[in-house]
Amino acid sequence: MESKNIYNLAKLTSIFSRFTINIWTGLVILIALIISIPVLFVLSSIFSDSGDAWSHLASTVLPTYLTNSFWLMIGVGIGTTVLGVGTAWIVTMCRFKGSHIFEWALLLPMAAPAYLLAYTYTDLLQYYGLIQTTLRAIFGWNSITDYWFPNIRSLGGAIAMFILVLYPYVYLLTRVAFLEQSEKTLEASRSLGSGAWRSFLTIALPLARPAIISGISLALMETLSDFGTVEYFSVRTFTTGIYRTWFGRDQRVAAAQLAAVLMLFIFILIVLEKWSRKQSRYYQNTSRYQQQSQYKLTGIKEIASIIFCLIPISLGFLIPTGLLLEMTIKNAEKTLNNNFWHLTSNSLILAIITGILAVILAIIIAYGQRLFPSLLMSLGVRISAMGYAIPGSVIAVGVLIPVGWLDNTIDSGMKTNFNLSTGLIFSGTITALIFAYLVRFLAVSFGAIDSSLSKIKPSLDDASRSLGYSPTSTLIKIHTPLMWGGVLTAGMLVFVDVMKELPATLVIRPFNFDTLAIRVYQYASDERLIEASAPALAIILVGIIPVIFLSFKIAHSRNNSI
Repeated sequence: MESKNIYNLAKLTSIFSRFTINIWTGLVILIALIISIPVLFVLSSIFSDSGDAWSHLASTVLPTYLTNSFWLMIGVGIGTTVLGVGTAWIVTMCRFKGSHIFEWALLLPMAAPAYLLAYTYTDLLQYYGLIQTTLRAIFGWNSITDYWFPNIRSLGGAIAMFILVLYPYVYLLTRVAFLEQSEKTLEASRSLGSGAWRSFLTIALPLARPAIISGISLALMETLSDFGTVEYFSVRTFTTGIYRTWFGRDQRVAAAQLAAVLMLFIFILIVLEKWSRKQSRYYQNTSRYQQQSQYKLTGIKEIASIIFCLIPISLGFLIPTGLLLEMTIKNAEKTLNNNFWHLTSNSLILAIITGILAVILAIIIAYGQRLFPSLLMSLGVRISAMGYAIPGSVIAVGVLIPVGWLDNTIDSGMKTNFNLSTGLIFSGTITALIFAYLVRFLAVSFGAIDSSLSKIKPSLDDASRSLGYSPTSTLIKIHTPLMWGGVLTAGMLVFVDVMKELPATLVIRPFNFDTLAIRVYQYASDERLIEASAPALAIILVGIIPVIFLSFKIAHSRNNSI
């Protein structure tokens, strides 16, 4: 009788576990379907009839969008590769004065969005700016006809802004790859007579190729998704075209089709990045960061290395941040007013709510994949995490179309059945905006959560269930405390990304509900950089948080392996 009771209890436990797993699987699939709605609506617009609007765009501005996007990608790709790979090799393999400071300082430009640099440098380099005014005073020039000065508000200027803020993507991934490379491999190269330069070209660079390509791909995705910089510099790209087609010409189908073309660009980048990594295999005989034997630089080489590392830090962070700080302090009564604190509270509300929701959804997806690692679950996870590769302007279009359809459907049904108009329930609300943020940044949260969860041994799950805990109880009582660091990291990264987000916020935000990023864009568009300085500085200061975290994590990992 006792053995029969034990058998029945085990059977009930097995049924309950399968039921719980089915619930988690259903939740993951449901989340994936909801997150994929904007993307599916944008892709479906390819087959919609836009009348003469699309043919007009194709014959007039589409070639310009393609050309500008192509040259942006070429310029940013080359610039970020040179700066990112060069600085990563110097600070990893060479020892010189300040090299340990440069290791983390080279990440600082990540804190500043490209559009903030665009506004700052335009003010600095314009005719009445500090640079040209100083040059005229020194050389006695009277007008612009006496000298030539490059126009920052151009395609070349946009490329420069993107390089300064996006090279850390390449630097970070490449430096990690250099740190992971086997010291014995480099020693073998040196024993065969290869110097530092030849070892870099023939050994270190090929081994780091997957990381370099990944960093370049991230930089190019960010370039294609930018709106504030190209709009301010009057460089016509897909993101500016989507905004103008939707709001300037009221051609929603044509705007969605432009968004679909931009998505194809992004997908091509993703496919090329994955394809390039599959063509070769790169193996290391160690997986931990280790203390490499570094080249000691002196004399001219040391000075050149310091200058090479200091230039991107100064241009990408120190100069713009210093100018914004000076303007904020000098005009504190005008900048740090009630309006600034109101904008800050709006941004914080959106960032906190989105961060919490993104963490919850990411935990559900990651744990569902851990419980039931099937093909269907893997597909749901991939769909949920694809939003980060899609520009905010595309997601904005993809959100507005179904949300508008839902509002119209509800309004039509209420009019028919109750003779009552509900108006717009979801369109132009915080709910729609937060949904757009989740579609865009859920992948960021999922990456941090999944990384922490994967480090927990599966034996803990088995032990927990043997003690009578359900999968949900195991997650709450066992896994969550163990991966608390990953949870905080996920929330922090989403929080910072929401604070900086511009295109989706600009399109979807509720009426008279501005954020720090929106107000910076509005002030800068009106050439009122002084009023924009405090909001811009706040965005940069918030952006420093993940930079500090990444720097600490790399240094900590390296020190633990020594």
